[in-house]
Amino acid sequence: MIRKITGVLADLPDDCAVLEVPPYEYEVLVPEFTRRQIQMKVGEQVTLHTIQYIDGNVQKGGRMTPRLIGFNSVAEKQFFEVFCSVGGLGVKKALKAIVRPVPDVARTIEQQDVKGLTTLPGIGPKMAEKIVAELRRKMARFALLIPAAEGEASVVSTSITEEVYQILVSFGHPEMEARKMVDDVLVEKKKFKDVDAFLSVVYEKKNAE
Repeated sequence: MIRKITGVLADLPDDCAVLEVPPYEYEVLVPEFTRRQIQMKVGEQVTLHTIQYIDGNVQKGGRMTPRLIGFNSVAEKQFFEVFCSVGGLGVKKALKAIVRPVPDVARTIEQQDVKGLTTLPGIGPKMAEKIVAELRRKMARFALLIPAAEGEASVVSTSITEEVYQILVSFGHPEMEARKMVDDVLVEKKKFKDVDAFLSVVYEKKNAE
């Protein structure tokens, strides 16, 4: 299984990235938000974290074709895998739907914003309700992601932000308040070595208000 691929971005059609990895060229399907992150890097080396799947339906006599789907980070890849787990959604529909950054979509699901989800291409009211019902309790760590600019890595690991959020909720803070407390620290783009350091700054900012 191909988990990651690095190569020169040779071309970027509407729905895929073509990577040169001599002596081969690989066509990697990408959602729109990933495409926007790499669109200025044609001719440069990029790395995509990939999911490999087989496209086609052998029961209907169709051809089975191996495909790669690429993302800028492991967290974005993991979100897509969770998103695709909703019954009736599927890989192709999910690829077309994810046009906004992962944290935005995750927060929309977490906040049970069915109307907001229907603004995603191909997601109707019934599917939006199903996505919320199945995934709203699985979105905390994705909602806390910092969208990477130009493919840069977040300065705070997802595991730390998720743990801080869970601690704040366990301390009695409502979910929306805990989310805001974490987000207020994340916007400063500081580096934190562990949960205690992050939590200390959260309460410093809270007490200063």
